[in-house]
Amino acid sequence: MSGIFDASIVSELEALRRRLTIRARSANTGDRISSRRGSSAEFLEHRSYAPGDDLRRIDWLAFARTGEPVLKLFRAEEDVVVRIVLDSSASMQALSEEKFLFAKRLTAAFAYMALANQERVQFFSMSNRTLRAKEPVRGKASLPKLLRWLDDLYAAGAVALREGLDDVLLQTSRPGMLVVVSDFLDPSGFETALGRAASARHDIALVQVLSSDDLNPTLDGDLELEDVETGEFVTVTVDQAALDGYQRNLASLFGRMRTLAKRLGATYVRTHTRETLIEPVRRMVTKGVD
Repeated sequence: MSGIFDASIVSELEALRRRLTIRARSANTGDRISSRRGSSAEFLEHRSYAPGDDLRRIDWLAFARTGEPVLKLFRAEEDVVVRIVLDSSASMQALSEEKFLFAKRLTAAFAYMALANQERVQFFSMSNRTLRAKEPVRGKASLPKLLRWLDDLYAAGAVALREGLDDVLLQTSRPGMLVVVSDFLDPSGFETALGRAASARHDIALVQVLSSDDLNPTLDGDLELEDVETGEFVTVTVDQAALDGYQRNLASLFGRMRTLAKRLGATYVRTHTRETLIEPVRRMVTKGVD
């Protein structure tokens, strides 16, 4: 299997995918695991109660027998597509390959959980101001095909997240889960496109991937820098004041991301290449806001 997929965390992904819930609903028949009770839902399995779970979903008869609280999971007659949008612009691989590789591995981990839950998964990649889309697939048997596609991706050119996300929405006929994996270092903005996605009833997860150089640049002195996405050059003096200004702008971006996520009811996970892969995956599953 591809080196992108970290097989060492499969057991942890298997545990986490049972907690992966998707708020978006569509009308097609499928295998979505649902918390709804009724004649349209087929009982699937139990899982252990975890803090924060809806108490109404506890199987009280099972609790009376065993003394252990468990939840009922159902297979409902509805279909959900998990759409994973990967920013493949040059900024995702500006100074090293670690950042883009980490983003690919996160994408593969999210895909594994959705496929293991019998969700349909569709990949999108944005690079060179072009949106590339794969046909939706279902089931674990589809994972090698998606990993091969990820293997072949390289980071290049510029992207406008707003335009790219609008293009994704134009290609989606019904709501689902929308996972956006990016550094979100896009001066053109992306809030309006995500607002449209929320209005279309997508369940949104924003996964911000940063490198050590993004968080703490080590530049110093008078420099001529090239924008890796546009190819433009700019002469700058990097001193402590400039670095302090950069950190203020970065903190402002993080604040905007948190505010946006809370306003849209979205998940926001901020991670970096020195973090273990499973940690951001866990925060995404529990719908955290970093």
